[in-house]
Amino acid sequence: MDDLRQLVGKRVVLTGGATNIGRATALLIATHGARLVIGDLNAEGAEETVRAITDKGGEASFVHTDVTDEDSVARLIETSAERLGGVDVAFFNAGMQRSGPVTEFSAEDWDALFRVNPRHCFLGAKHVVPHLKAAGGGVIVFTASLAAVKGGPGLTAYSASKGAIVAFGRALATELAPAGIRVNTICPGWVDTPFNDPAVDFMGGREAQDEVVKRIVPLGRQATPDEIASGVLYLASDASSYMTGQILLVDGGVA
Repeated sequence: MDDLRQLVGKRVVLTGGATNIGRATALLIATHGARLVIGDLNAEGAEETVRAITDKGGEASFVHTDVTDEDSVARLIETSAERLGGVDVAFFNAGMQRSGPVTEFSAEDWDALFRVNPRHCFLGAKHVVPHLKAAGGGVIVFTASLAAVKGGPGLTAYSASKGAIVAFGRALATELAPAGIRVNTICPGWVDTPFNDPAVDFMGGREAQDEVVKRIVPLGRQATPDEIASGVLYLASDASSYMTGQILLVDGGVA
């Protein structure tokens, strides 16, 4: 029987793989045959992800990475290419959440969101594109958010930072298409992870958040990280071979 796994032998570099969506994605694509290098600031969490993959016979390793530092991102990409023999897929998933009314939001938090969210996608793309070109083409996937296309109270800065990723991805897709490099962006809705704690606090706690989710999400619940990971697998694989410059909303029907 032919191997039905979708990423057999693909060489993948991934940021933000220590927890939440990043970890779920790393685990899923490893089961589909991908060979991984994970970049993260959270060494303990990333090593746990690596162990979970290697204990099942997969191939994964970790590079300590600060996605706000260009030298650190460049080192992640170069080390990944050395360890894997090149790069076929890059998933730039690291992110930051901050919430608050615009009149009380600090310029420092605004700048922090932009340093982590769109800037790290730019840095990652800048340094990985030469390797994708050397491989004869490849795939870049960014993580944005439902907030990039449908904002809400307290999310002005976060929405702006994630909207920048969507715009960057669409422009980059047209730039890289002649090289056979596809660029798409996944936009999760509410996902039940600690990543959203700042938004939950702004909304008044978990019970208040649950009421909002029931009211505005047609499916009536939050997603699990695994449900978002399935979308990333689709975008990273040849199943989406005629998609580029697109956003994939996985939001329970909100937008």
